[in-house]
Amino acid sequence: MARTVTLKGETTINLTGTEVGVGDTAPDFAGTGLDLAEVKLSDYAGKVVLLSTVPSLDTGICDLQTKRFNQEAAENDFIVLTVSCDLPFAMGRWCGATDSQAVHCVSDFKARTFGKAYGLEMADGPLATLIARSVSVIDKDGKIVYQELVPEIAQEPDYDAAIAAAKAAG
Repeated sequence: MARTVTLKGETTINLTGTEVGVGDTAPDFAGTGLDLAEVKLSDYAGKVVLLSTVPSLDTGICDLQTKRFNQEAAENDFIVLTVSCDLPFAMGRWCGATDSQAVHCVSDFKARTFGKAYGLEMADGPLATLIARSVSVIDKDGKIVYQELVPEIAQEPDYDAAIAAAKAAG
């Protein structure tokens, strides 16, 4: 059965790629950092990673989500990676404008492999090829210990549950 999300409760969007879940080894991926260097999940091996995915930092909910996780990254002992298909330049502009220094932004614009590896690429609709909103927590052993696919793109994730899972994984 195909996974779907909705946009404003009106449009159903199919997701494509390999679905992963709690208990699975988190697939490694390679994206582009703000400095245009390659960033891999494996760069953070042995650390707890809160993986936050957003369609675009230039939208209201994505902005709120990333600011909240930036605050948590600054106050806690886990890494926050925010992945979207935004260009690294746009991500850098957003980080500067919001003074977001603790979150690590990674762009999937180039290879577009992250969304497929995690089953989060939007296959159709007005946001086709972007990444659906989700939060995963990956423990020090590289296992997914928490996962939330936000069913409605215009809603925020369950911050408290994700943060609690990241703290517990530490």
